Amino acid sequence: MKNFMNFLKTENGAAAAEYGLLVALIAIVIIVGVTSLGSKLNTDFTNIANKL
Repeated sequence: MKNFMNFLKTENGAAAAEYGLLVALIAIVIIVGVTSLGSKLNTDFTNIANKL
């Protein structure tokens, strides 16, 4: 019972979950940014190719 109470008091699991959410948020921001940049670059290169 004492081990179970110690497990409830520790915050290692909560910290790990917070880090997981932070990593997921950063990944989403990177994916959105790269997708947006990729679309813009595709448009720019298409315009350059058409002008050539």
